[in-house]
Amino acid sequence: MALLVDVGIILAATLAIWTGSDWLEASSEQLAAYYGLPDVVQGAIIVAAGSSFPELATVVLAALGGSMPLGVGAIVGSAMFNVLVIPAVAGIATDGDVDSNRTLVYKEAQFYMLSVSVLLITFALAVIYYPGEASLSGTVTRPLATVPLALYALYIFIQYQDTAEHETDPDEAVGIDARRQWLFLAAGLLVILVAVEQLVHSVGVIGRSFGFDEFLLGVTILAAATSLPDTLVSVRAARDGRGVTSLANVLGSNTFDLLVAIPAGVLIAGAWTVDFAMAVPMFGALTGGTILLFTALRTDLALSQLESYALLATYLAFVIWIVAETASVVTGVLPN
Repeated sequence: MALLVDVGIILAATLAIWTGSDWLEASSEQLAAYYGLPDVVQGAIIVAAGSSFPELATVVLAALGGSMPLGVGAIVGSAMFNVLVIPAVAGIATDGDVDSNRTLVYKEAQFYMLSVSVLLITFALAVIYYPGEASLSGTVTRPLATVPLALYALYIFIQYQDTAEHETDPDEAVGIDARRQWLFLAAGLLVILVAVEQLVHSVGVIGRSFGFDEFLLGVTILAAATSLPDTLVSVRAARDGRGVTSLANVLGSNTFDLLVAIPAGVLIAGAWTVDFAMAVPMFGALTGGTILLFTALRTDLALSQLESYALLATYLAFVIWIVAETASVVTGVLPN
């Protein structure tokens, strides 16, 4: 009976996250239009940071509860969900192709791949300079956590330069009440924070009851639940003919998750022991998924429905592989 209650809490919390994120993202878009930001910056920073708040809250609350693997698993799983499922759903839900552009492909996608590399290098530095008791394990300290944060600061600076060169349309700000939008944004943040706290607790309870690995629960259940807001934003933008904003949200959300959310958990927890043998194949899969998306976006600078189905099939294969490895049905890639 208690487990059924926790399942109900997970469903209710997911719905609350969806609702709070809808407020958050709608207000973020309105504020971005009010302040005259270009489409790429709207999607990559404003909307992406807003829609990534569930992932940030998940890592922070998991860190406070001593379950960093659960939070990090949610980030990695969410990153895979973002680059494969969200563009796929947006492409399938749209009548035509989802348009891209060269800025998105050559700046946003490549900077995101740089983010993956920098985070993996940070983990390697932890293994080299702060080795753990187990083989290929290390401790990510607060000073090391500042490395990806510094890269995100560079990312913001680059986007600021683009914003400074952008010519705004004053008509876009007409009729927008900035104060009201800021209130909606704050309300969305509060709802998401409360819902994620309940979600992390209930997923942890179910995991302990069945003896599931925390990282697996993070990669699957938590990742899908916290990625629903990103899905809503990207699909809505794609159906409105704003393909660049839709895809920029995906890449910007992942950049925020990797460079801000995980370091934030480390800064709060004080330290986190990382298993490099687990991190390398997971980030290898993430890199492969990103390359697949990058290739699809570069062909004709658009994402077709056929390419969307290919992305979706790749994600299903990823989930089956993770579950099979965890259940020891197949072995040899992830450490036992």
